[in-house]
Amino acid sequence: MDFNLTEEHIMIRDAAKDFAQTELLPGVIERDNKQEFPQELVKKMGDLGFMGIMVDPKYGGSGMDTISYILIMEELSKIDASASVIVSVNNSLVCYGIENYGNQAQKDKYLPKLASGDMVGAFCLSEPEAGSDATSQATTAIDKGDHYIINGTKNWITSGGRAGIYLVIAQTDRDKGHKGINAFIVEKGTEGFHIGPKEDKLGIRGSDTHTLQFNDVKVPKENRIGDDGFGFKFAMKTLSGGRIGIAAQALGIASGAYELALKYSKERKAFGTEICNHQAIAFKIADMYTDIEAARMLVMKAAWDKDQGNNYDMSSAMAKLYASKVAMEHTVEAVQIHGGNGFVKEYHVERLMRDAKITQIYEGTSEIQKIVISRGVIKG
Repeated sequence: MDFNLTEEHIMIRDAAKDFAQTELLPGVIERDNKQEFPQELVKKMGDLGFMGIMVDPKYGGSGMDTISYILIMEELSKIDASASVIVSVNNSLVCYGIENYGNQAQKDKYLPKLASGDMVGAFCLSEPEAGSDATSQATTAIDKGDHYIINGTKNWITSGGRAGIYLVIAQTDRDKGHKGINAFIVEKGTEGFHIGPKEDKLGIRGSDTHTLQFNDVKVPKENRIGDDGFGFKFAMKTLSGGRIGIAAQALGIASGAYELALKYSKERKAFGTEICNHQAIAFKIADMYTDIEAARMLVMKAAWDKDQGNNYDMSSAMAKLYASKVAMEHTVEAVQIHGGNGFVKEYHVERLMRDAKITQIYEGTSEIQKIVISRGVIKG
């Protein structure tokens, strides 16, 4: 067992940290207040290779491993979880889904643009009545021979208004249940495809979240991903990797809050000494550090499993479940350590607290992660 990062991993982490501090931090409060999508920063992240971290270099990607991916995600998420979720969806769900399950024409057409940051992708699974229950897809894709006609609604779609392509999960044959579901690539601007109003959210407010409407949208058969009926399996396989990204995001949010709280506790004085010298605060710091390190080990293990070709369904679920719990609990503690200042935007921790909550919800709620873990344990 080797817990040391390679020199290459350290360089990648430091590059992400430098970008987060110099590029993301200066405008992060304003973007949160205005719900402003970081368009220029997305292109800069593409130039650094962050939008196609694990994509093969022959498609313009960085060709890095999953460990590199979570190191980048953690550093970005310490500062701006809205920016990091764009990176996560583009990498874990869209690029990964197309590169691993798409045909050659789909890879050649879309991966270079996605990896460069010239275009971002969106993943469309959730519906008003099909969030955690992904088998109950109401969106339909009727086979018309050389094309499909898609009708339905998708909601809570990250980068919904900014994406260039959308991976849409839809029901083709309801009688076949989950085996009657397919996945399609739908391009922005396709006739009948409408983007609804932007959601006004508690956290990750710089992320562009929309409801999407599909009204008799014609999609060529060559835009289907995989064989007929592969859609549900595609979604589940892709989401397992996506959970590693969100676990790393949660880890970053928790780490960012911890670093701010530790720094503040060494500067703020009460009763004649810095508050870090009071046991009430010192013990909070100890708990934060310990829980974050435990979360980091789970996230690293999930990434390692993926890189080694092991089954990572359970390890990714455990990483997301625990890291999101730590993020929520310890961003609250970071606000508490800051006292009244923690309630003020300029100290950043209130934003991190708001951002933390979504990590327990999207790409599978904490309850769904427990289902995945318990089934794995019981099956042995």
